[in-house]
Amino acid sequence: MSWREDAILGQVTIGAGTTIKKVVAYTPTLAPASVAAATVAEETFTVTGLTTDDIVVVNQPAISNATGVAGARVSAANTLAIRFVNPTAGALVPTSGVFTVLAFRK
Repeated sequence: MSWREDAILGQVTIGAGTTIKKVVAYTPTLAPASVAAATVAEETFTVTGLTTDDIVVVNQPAISNATGVAGARVSAANTLAIRFVNPTAGALVPTSGVFTVLAFRK
């Protein structure tokens, strides 16, 4: 396997895919709000450094009830939008704490 020059300069492209220019791990402390029964609700949080060119992956600190992360995106500069799912018959609050956010800059 040979390395392309752009990989040495800090960019990686695998095959014909999108070039990734930067990967950053953030660890914000987040306190989600209550999610209504049988709902997917998007909540936004400030995470300084995120840009709309970032693709994000989010992991919760723990799972203490039936809520989960259904997806995430950067909705604006420094703004993380997380979709929480609550499949139960009653309102639940997703676990608060230190989340792990991996941002892949394209």
